[in-house]
Amino acid sequence: MTVESVLFYAFAGLSLLSALAMVGFVRNVVAGAMSLVVTMISLAGIYVLLEAHLVAVIQIMVYAGAILVLFLFVIMLLNLRSDDFGPVRPWQGVLKVVGAAVALGIFVVLLGVLPDTLPEVAELPEGFGGFRVIGVSLFTDYVVPVEVAGFLLLAAIVGAVILAKRSID
Repeated sequence: MTVESVLFYAFAGLSLLSALAMVGFVRNVVAGAMSLVVTMISLAGIYVLLEAHLVAVIQIMVYAGAILVLFLFVIMLLNLRSDDFGPVRPWQGVLKVVGAAVALGIFVVLLGVLPDTLPEVAELPEGFGGFRVIGVSLFTDYVVPVEVAGFLLLAAIVGAVILAKRSID
């Protein structure tokens, strides 16, 4: 087993565990958001192993940075407390055990089916996930969508400034 394989399985296991922890921390939403940070960072590690360094940096900057800061801001703004969720009912534990058993059964079935159906892994093209390939693609194939997105963002900024201003002179 190579170092890349060990790192891949470590990052994949960490992302699965932190994603499960994110779902499990329903009563403590800040801890759930922090588990989402760990998930995003471990996914960025998998992108680095695939030599898609730009995608890994974007994963950390955009998702683990900006989006999760927005999530935490909304969580703090809403001031969610554990008493807002209501009391725990006795049959909820049974439902969790049944749900975990169903998920484990589906996982076992998938492990039995997947090895026979997976195609052969193809080699990645030269420059996959790099700055040059994405830049050339953005400025040749996707010029119009990028410009439209730029104009929409400009309109949103102007609208936000107008709405935030108290009085229009």
